[in-house]
Amino acid sequence: MLKAQETLLEIDLKALEHNVTYLKSIIDSSTKFMAVVKSYAYGNDAVEIAKHLETLDVDYFAVAYTYEGEQLRTGGITKPILVLHAQSVYFNTLIENCLEPNLYSFKVLKEFITTAEGLNQKQYPIHLKFNTGLNRLGFLESDIPEIITILKNTDAIKVTSLFSHLGASEDLNENEFTLSQINTFKSISETFLEKLSYKPLLHICNTSGIINYPEAHFNMVRSGIGMYGFGNSEEENTHFKPITTLKTVISQINHIPKGQSVGYNRGYICDAPLVTATLPLGHADGIGREYGNGKGFVAINEQKAPIVGNTCMDMIMVDITNIDCQEGDEVIVFGDYPTAEEFAATANTISYELLTGLSQRIKRIILR
Repeated sequence: MLKAQETLLEIDLKALEHNVTYLKSIIDSSTKFMAVVKSYAYGNDAVEIAKHLETLDVDYFAVAYTYEGEQLRTGGITKPILVLHAQSVYFNTLIENCLEPNLYSFKVLKEFITTAEGLNQKQYPIHLKFNTGLNRLGFLESDIPEIITILKNTDAIKVTSLFSHLGASEDLNENEFTLSQINTFKSISETFLEKLSYKPLLHICNTSGIINYPEAHFNMVRSGIGMYGFGNSEEENTHFKPITTLKTVISQINHIPKGQSVGYNRGYICDAPLVTATLPLGHADGIGREYGNGKGFVAINEQKAPIVGNTCMDMIMVDITNIDCQEGDEVIVFGDYPTAEEFAATANTISYELLTGLSQRIKRIILR
């Protein structure tokens, strides 16, 4: 670990390897593993993460948008890449980069076939998503006959996988809903496979699905947040290691008399003498204005320093009244303590939002 002299994000590839090894240990050896590296690999560094994941023998990558897949290809990634939200305007670019689209409606299915045929493609790999209850993207089970008819009238594409997305797999109180999604997907898959002369891959499990619903692993699973160090319960979190540590330093220490205010709009009024440390990061770095005034804290010399006042664009102020520290000292915004989950929870949000919202202006340091 480096001692911070500026705001930086440490990315621990050993922790990544630990998490992937754990996830692979709870699936069958024949089950394929799709690594989700969308949104800069959940706020980290997609190319560096993907390069390391290739050495760990993951089978597939998934990104949200075409340009994310294009960045991976430019970075040297060679394994198959699924584009989860493929959009028609980028179909040419997608094919040029050997990316594989998720086709989720008749509009995008027909438009992709037109593009593929125009580029003289044969058996181009595509993925079909079905809506089993999340109600976001996807075909319905009743659409299968028309999909099959369309597929039989072209040789430009070939179905590589059928998949869906669980909506509440982390919440065991929603077990009945999740099982209904899984059963619907089983029905869709059986109906679809009866009509094909080959067998596409089947996948529905995200990280929480991998952990909670082993009966639904089918022949491929997808993991995003688990790879980056977070499970779906305190018990499961003991198996994971967060790969991301956000560090910064103390820029200035201020001694503020009782009755004076801290930050914009006098967001905090001192009801007693206060000592604050100003830190060089703010909402332009992903620490949003929802933090401050009792929401969010950092660790300085392993002690809790609450954020006070309103978050500024490039700075936050924290209460160090009872902490022995000085200007230039290292600050842990999140990592082992507080964790990203702990930090996010103070503002009633989740680690996903916090991590993926980290600004690209933050310096990334890869620990190998």
